[in-house]
Amino acid sequence: MSNGFQVLDTRAHQFRSSRLKAVVEEALDFFVGTPLMALPPASVFVGGGVYTLYYVGGFTHYKKLSARNHLECRQPIYVGKAVPVGWRTARVQSATAPVLYRRLKEHANSIRQTENLKLEDFKCRFMILDQLEGDLVVPVEAELIRRQRPLWNTVVDGFGNHDPGSGRYNQALSEWDVLHPGRAWTKRLTGQSPKLEQVLAKVARQLT
Repeated sequence: MSNGFQVLDTRAHQFRSSRLKAVVEEALDFFVGTPLMALPPASVFVGGGVYTLYYVGGFTHYKKLSARNHLECRQPIYVGKAVPVGWRTARVQSATAPVLYRRLKEHANSIRQTENLKLEDFKCRFMILDQLEGDLVVPVEAELIRRQRPLWNTVVDGFGNHDPGSGRYNQALSEWDVLHPGRAWTKRLTGQSPKLEQVLAKVARQLT
């Protein structure tokens, strides 16, 4: 006893479950078998979940990445998730809106606005997770990022950024926007941006 309180033994508070790992593995096995789609998919669908984007184009600094996806899309450039409003506060179990489709469409719009990327050079894969399986969104996304080390998640930051809105334009351009200029709202940003040469060096190191 110390000061009237029991000495803390963290082992008494740590939860471990091999079954959780097995369920995540099962979800990942399902995910890699889902069909590749254009970005965005041609049809609207309801639900949230996890997705990956793949690059297969000719942007000079991504040639090695594109080559890895030449025969089969195996190396994503980005991994993300989309959850319904209220999910984080446990107020919903199942999405009734096309939140995952909307996220993919937002990404397509970002890519379409750039000066050096072509939307037709991207493919996507996604898995809809709702009801109880919706609780797998975070661990599945995290495991995909750990395993795949997608360039736009781990090296080039900012792809998923949105317009910060009035009064917040003193921010700097993200590394992604320095490398892929063109998004209309970024022209309002006034902060000191990263140097293109530094971003390119990081990309080169990642794709060796």
